[in-house]
Amino acid sequence: MVSTLCARARATSSFPTLLSSSTLRRRLPLVGAAFCVLSFGLSNLCLSSSLKTGCAQSLPFVPLLRSKFGGESPAKSVRTIKMEGSSGNTVPSIVVYVTVPNKEAGKKLAESIVREKLAACVNRVPGIESVYEWKGEIQTDSEELLIIKTRQSLLEALTEHVKANHEYEVPEVISLPITGGNLQYLEWIKNSTRD
Repeated sequence: MVSTLCARARATSSFPTLLSSSTLRRRLPLVGAAFCVLSFGLSNLCLSSSLKTGCAQSLPFVPLLRSKFGGESPAKSVRTIKMEGSSGNTVPSIVVYVTVPNKEAGKKLAESIVREKLAACVNRVPGIESVYEWKGEIQTDSEELLIIKTRQSLLEALTEHVKANHEYEVPEVISLPITGGNLQYLEWIKNSTRD
């Protein structure tokens, strides 16, 4: 059906006369709509700010296309920062994943991490299932995931704290860099953790 609609759209001189916006949204999933965009070009989607009518005007992806290609700025601006060019108000920060065997262990470890100012925040995500190989056998365990936001400089101290307070023989401690984000949140991470 997508190829039929796209072919009909290419055959007509004006995409808006093909289908109404509600009909198009019901018949084309976002992937199909994206396929049509690629098939007959962005110019047929009425992205010009001078045109206020047309079937593509209310599609969910059009504002995104406008902001990327049409020169219109998003309605709401979010202050973000890239860590490479960070100001003196932030520090290089990371997200650290640690799995724990249950809710009680997760709560206890999360509270001790924040109490020691090794992290600004720990999110506890219950109900994950981990499948892994351990000592030559495939294991499946229900666990809880801790998502820890902290300074990059605290990774070693955080790792040692987890190892000392975790019941696993080899606890998971992996970090991912935070390359940017909300400036106020990144400042809060810095101010909520020890030097």
